[in-house]
Amino acid sequence: MFFSPTERYSFFRRTAALVVAAIVLLPAMAAAATHPLFNLQSNTQSPFPSDRFTLLDSQQTTGLRVNLPSPNCVTNPSDCADVALVNQLDGFNLQPRLSIPFDGAIDVNSVNSKTIFLVQLPNRFALGREFEGDDLGGFKPNIIGINQVVWDPASLTLFAESDQHLDQDSNYLLVITNGVHDAAGNPIQASREFQDDNGSGNTDVQTRTYLRALHKFLDNGTLHKIAPGLAHNDITAASLFTTETVTATLESIRDQIKAAAPPTTTFLLGTNGERTVFPVSSVAGITWNREVSTAPVFAPFTVPTVALFLAPGTPSPVGQLAFGKFNAANWETSGAFIPAVPTRTGTPAVQSHQDLFFNVFLPAGPRPTNGWPVAIFGHGFGDSKNNSPFAVAALLATRGIATIAINAVGHGFGADGTLVVTKTDSTAVKLPAGGRGVDQDGNGTIGSTDGLFAIGAQTDIATRDGLQETVADLMQVVRAVQGGVDVDGDGVFDLDANHIYYFGQSLGGIYGTIFLGIEPDVRAGVPNVPGGTLTDISRLSPAFRDLLGSFLLLRLPSLENLTPVVDSKGTLHFPFDDQSPLRNEPPITNHVPGAIAIQTFEDYGRWIAQAGDPVAWAPFIRKTPLNGHPKEVIIQFARGDQTVPNPTATALIRSGDLADRTTFYRNDLAGPLAFGNPHTFLTSLPSPIAIEAQTQIGVFFASDGQIVIDPDGPGPLFETPIVGALPEDLGFPNLFIDGVTLP
Repeated sequence: MFFSPTERYSFFRRTAALVVAAIVLLPAMAAAATHPLFNLQSNTQSPFPSDRFTLLDSQQTTGLRVNLPSPNCVTNPSDCADVALVNQLDGFNLQPRLSIPFDGAIDVNSVNSKTIFLVQLPNRFALGREFEGDDLGGFKPNIIGINQVVWDPASLTLFAESDQHLDQDSNYLLVITNGVHDAAGNPIQASREFQDDNGSGNTDVQTRTYLRALHKFLDNGTLHKIAPGLAHNDITAASLFTTETVTATLESIRDQIKAAAPPTTTFLLGTNGERTVFPVSSVAGITWNREVSTAPVFAPFTVPTVALFLAPGTPSPVGQLAFGKFNAANWETSGAFIPAVPTRTGTPAVQSHQDLFFNVFLPAGPRPTNGWPVAIFGHGFGDSKNNSPFAVAALLATRGIATIAINAVGHGFGADGTLVVTKTDSTAVKLPAGGRGVDQDGNGTIGSTDGLFAIGAQTDIATRDGLQETVADLMQVVRAVQGGVDVDGDGVFDLDANHIYYFGQSLGGIYGTIFLGIEPDVRAGVPNVPGGTLTDISRLSPAFRDLLGSFLLLRLPSLENLTPVVDSKGTLHFPFDDQSPLRNEPPITNHVPGAIAIQTFEDYGRWIAQAGDPVAWAPFIRKTPLNGHPKEVIIQFARGDQTVPNPTATALIRSGDLADRTTFYRNDLAGPLAFGNPHTFLTSLPSPIAIEAQTQIGVFFASDGQIVIDPDGPGPLFETPIVGALPEDLGFPNLFIDGVTLP
């Protein structure tokens, strides 16, 4: 083809113009790509969690301490208090809420566990320890996916939960790949900040140290060894972070308890010095005068001694009922928190001593040579040692197991409450009821849980330290049994110090999971209807959702994003919408104002509470026991539990790898035996469901944790172990109450 001179000039002119236009447009074309942000001066403008927001601290087990920037404490005092509590910790949440900000919209359907994931690293990759390069030394990294994905268009931020509960005091890499696409379907790209900044020119020491560690890992081929097929150019952003230590406080307290002399028990609690030990056949009834006001005001309650006679066979299989006490150390302050100390070098200090009251139920019949094997029972939220223990002691006694119970922290109403034991000869003995409730808010009343929750600047600790202190109390009960418990004063110990077990219902299953994880001298245990986190129980349970809603309302500024409503019974409800999906549900695109702020508050609550979270403690029962000796255990829970919902129970089961040790009560198949809310199926005598569940526990303990029976044999109501996948949905019979929609 031939061109005239004029045509050739015109062609070259047009070509030159196109080249110039392309050169001019290249930056704009590059800028059109979507990138994960990587501004390490902001924890909301870079992937999080991140060790960039820590300080080196040799007193901590991780070698680090969290150092988040504080918000404006004048305009956001509640957020300021949260950050102050988080900054006491030596690492990040073990069930982290991952956040990844972008500079443009993404296709949330391209987000999955292949495009965004976590890699567990050897601890030598931690910022707080010496960084040693790419030699894995036989380490087999754990690749962990994501779940519960939320995309927030307003902030262009992706949020997701780790698919697994992480190990304490461990190091993880969050990896974001170009498998994530932008809204037009194009792969996202790494930002210039992430590609170019290796920290060498950064004047901020923490940022420089963090970037050097991150890029040394990413640039030396180690990630390719861990995830074959993943090229360096596939990575668009990453974050290196260290999880907090959750066991340090209770490990130190445990060591103090074990090193101390066993406490001395006494059963001389009568107001006239009487021995408070009674043959069950001599007890006509017991009245509990509960101190419900500092005025004082006392509210009578009939202790359910009738339950001691509801077990098969007559007379009662419980021979003696005894009330005792011992002096116990207390690591909590009056504000219901344990002062923070460094996790490696610190030792929690005893704050006070108090009398700890307990009930003992001894089986009928001749005492065994070494005393009765004994099971410690933990009661539920708002309950006490003077109620539900009476519903479980008889079935255990039929198997030759004694039962002992205390009040959890903040339970049992006020300390001035009394028990009046009326005997069949019409005489009566009065003794302290052992209440541990206090008027924390100064309103003159003492509720059924007053004293469990932290107050003041520590409010967002919530129940963490109350649960830890309750576990410390239970460890002192073990020491008391080991020191010798002589119930009737004949000089012979009545409880077998070498055969101690634990079972607990609801909150007792929650702090019982922690107790089984820390106490080496309990041989086997059965947490009944446990779950976690406490934040998630509050989110999902109709019984507690209003409590969380009231916390949101009272924060400054308020986080309540729906209008409070009054139901048909005149009850005020505090609804909220946090737009948080359940596990394995499709991603959510948030369009609800205030939902992300609520999610952040919930995440901080979980993070702060890890040391008192049963999900964090479940691995230490059997999976990775602290003393190297796994315990025998059964987890009992119920389909459609409306108090501790199924997703919170399965979180605990998954964390501890306990599915094969789980008994699942199918309330949905129970027909006329079904409970409206099956949460109390263990203690609801005379239901055959309760008798069967308690019988499983009795056989388990009597066999020293070796025999696990199916409570209803070939029947369909109990699955032992659970059949099929763990239920991650709620399974409630109704998803709303009086127009208040539940999640």
